[in-house]
This record gives sequence, structure tokens and C-alpha cells, in this order.
Amino acid sequence: MRFLMMHRIDERDPQAWNPSPEFIEKMGAFVQESAEKGILITAEGVHKTDKGALVRKPRGAAIRVTDGPFAEAKEVIGGFALINAADRAEAVEFASRYAELFDLEIEVEVRQVVEFEDLQQG
Repeated sequence: MRFLMMHRIDERDPQAWNPSPEFIEKMGAFVQESAEKGILITAEGVHKTDKGALVRKPRGAAIRVTDGPFAEAKEVIGGFALINAADRAEAVEFASRYAELFDLEIEVEVRQVVEFEDLQQG
């Protein structure tokens, strides 16, 4: 099964956007080990919301685009990872190990990816 992990951080925390060399080394080793074991498919960090946009499509209405930064946002997505795991418990354990790498407040949301087979009726 595949799971998407999205980590949220406080956008106002400067440490969240300026990783130390030690953190980069620790995260690099974790990513390499996880990829070699076939757990990690991909993982990326993202820029602050000032480099982003929000696209909204209300039902029955036209699309609206709002450029960042998003003043109402405190916790924002700081990055994501797509992983292979046998089940939800294994994905949560991996997310916990991932969260331990950070020396700041972080929240990791774990969501199972819908596979094509899940959509088959039968």
C-alpha cells in the first residue's frame, strides 16, 4: 500500500525554513536509508506560502486564485513524502520516525493513497 505523509509546520518559525547542516545530514541519511529499503518513493520540502497560490473552485462558481502568502495560515505544509507500507500501523510508525528528525513542532498527516483496484466494483 502507498501512503502520503504531509508535514505541517508553523510558518512563522524561522528554524522551519532554515535547516541546520546537522538536520540536512540527518534527513539525507534517513531518506537514503528509507529509499534503499524500498519504503520511500519520493519526498520533498516546499517553499513558504509567499511562493505559492491557492486555487479554489466553489461548486457552480468560477475558479478563484489567491497568491500567497496566506495571512490566515499558521500551520502550513512544509513538505511531503510518498511511501510504501504494509498497512496503516507501519505507515504511522514511519511517520513517527520521520517526525523525530525535527527539532521543532511538527504534525505529520498520514493518508492512504487510493489505488485503482480500490475503485473496482465487484
